[in-house]
Order: sequence, then C-alpha cells, then structure tokens
Amino acid sequence: MQTKNYLEYIVKEMHSAVFATVDKEGRPVTCAIDIMDYDESGLYFLTAKGKNFYDRLKANENIAFTAMKGEDTLSCVAVSVRGRAKEIGPDMLPALFAKNPYMEKIYPDERSRSALTVFKICQGTGEWFDLSKQPIERASFSFGGAQAKESGYFVTDKCIGCKLCYSKCPQKCIDISRKPVVIQQEHCLHCGNCYEICPARAVERR
Repeated sequence: MQTKNYLEYIVKEMHSAVFATVDKEGRPVTCAIDIMDYDESGLYFLTAKGKNFYDRLKANENIAFTAMKGEDTLSCVAVSVRGRAKEIGPDMLPALFAKNPYMEKIYPDERSRSALTVFKICQGTGEWFDLSKQPIERASFSFGGAQAKESGYFVTDKCIGCKLCYSKCPQKCIDISRKPVVIQQEHCLHCGNCYEICPARAVERR
C-alpha cells in the first residue's frame, strides 16, 4: 500500500488511537484521541485548549500513537506512528465536524466549540502490523518529509549457511535458498530468535 492508504485506514477503519505524550517531569502520559481526517501530508485531530493534553502538545510537539482493529489478537491490525504535532488553529473545525457528526453531541453549538483547536501530525513515520495474515504482514511508511529508518534483523556476509536461524524462526520468513540467507522483512516479527541462535554472529539488529 501507499502512505495515503495507511493514513486513510487509520482514519476510516481505526479512528480512535492511544496517544503518548510527556508531562513537565518527562513522564509518559497516554490518552485516547480520535483521528478525524487525513491528507497525503498528515493526520488531523482536535482538542480543547483547557485540557492537559493541549498543554503537553504545546510544550513538546513529539507524539506517538497506536491504533488497533480486530476482534482478538489473531484478527488484529495495528498501526503505530511517531511524529510531530503542530497546532493549526480552528479553521478546519467545520470540516472536521462535518466528517465526524458525532462530535455535535459532545460540542453541540458554536459557543461550546470556542475552546477547540485543530492539530496536524505533519511529519511522521509509521509501522503497519497485520496478525490476521499468515505469515504476518509488516510494513513501514513515512509522510511529511520524514525518513523511515531501517529497523529489524538483517543477515550479513558472515553467514555460513547453517540454516539454524530458519529452524527457530516462528514465521519461517527466511529465504535459505541463497547465501547469505535473507530475512523477509515484510513478514518478520522482530523476535530476535535468529540473532540469538546464529553461531557466526551474522545477524545484525538495526
């Protein structure tokens, strides 16, 4: 999928996410936030200026959130995003209320909406993790000019072709038809079993 497909899925299929910010003492704080819209450059949500959440966002623009969809673990899709949230003001409020009409029951008139403001996650990286598929599906994406960093386990030229890594891989997502063997990143759990068992220390964690 393309980045816009991941952002669309977050808004339309997941919608509610658990956000992590930090307080004045640098301690993590979580709260549930609805993500109300998206475009190719980011995600949009709103909050009230009187909330502690607003104060934390203004003090530190770095956020992280995770959203999930599924009835149980093995039917679950999870998306995690890290990025920067910038206040863009109230101009988008009418459009967000039009797309999310349930908000009218929470803030029923213009006077009650006067404290609301909109934030945009304008730069971020994300990871898609789908446990409903076998083997599992993993993918990374980025938006707003952020660069996704390569992460996970990778096999170097030190590989001796013993295939012990494959024997311990729960997803059997290692191509052992070549040397060095290749970990299929799109199916990897990042469990580290290959790293632990490799006798040649050919597996790197990035």
